[in-house]
Amino acid sequence: MIGTIALAVVGVIVVAVAVVGITNAVVVKTGGDRIVSIEEAATENAECILVLGASVLPDGTPSGILQDRIDRGIELYFAGAAPKIIMSGDNGTESYNEVLAMKNYAVSQGVPSEDIFCDHAGFSTYESMYRAKHVFGVDRMIVVTQTYHLYRALYAATGLGIETVGVESDLHVYGGQPWFDLREIPARTKDFFQTLVANPSKFVGDPISLAGSGDNVE
Repeated sequence: MIGTIALAVVGVIVVAVAVVGITNAVVVKTGGDRIVSIEEAATENAECILVLGASVLPDGTPSGILQDRIDRGIELYFAGAAPKIIMSGDNGTESYNEVLAMKNYAVSQGVPSEDIFCDHAGFSTYESMYRAKHVFGVDRMIVVTQTYHLYRALYAATGLGIETVGVESDLHVYGGQPWFDLREIPARTKDFFQTLVANPSKFVGDPISLAGSGDNVE
């Protein structure tokens, strides 16, 4: 009896490891094929640049990893890669607002405020991609984040029907990178299955047109 249970446990572990391994391989291969240079991204005729959120410091300014994402998005904007930027991140409480910090920083660097749209309900990578498609109506876009994270974002966006390329924002070496890499392993598996079933984001809301002004989406 004990031997049977032990074999069953081992079997479950083997299957779980195989599922995680296969889904990670698919996500990395699929997403990796869509990572391009700034110059290549500028030829994609994208509707927008989507910058993914990350932590904001207590004083309301972007963390280093987030600032690098925004800086790359700004670089793409001024290279003419797309006419609009979507800042997508966590604004789950009144006291924590990633997207406003992202927009304020980009405006301080010369990006017109009306060209920056805030997605306040981008609580996860998958939800940011889902909302880009189903709230902002995006068909072609450029995603910006660090490479370790970009595979998953590109996989989800492409799987949800958006023609997407990604540009990495690895402008520095980041503390905690081994933890980020480890955390991505189960996250890729989770988003593989979310994308497979097109799981709706927690919040969807009314459509937002990128043809208008980002200042009307606050």
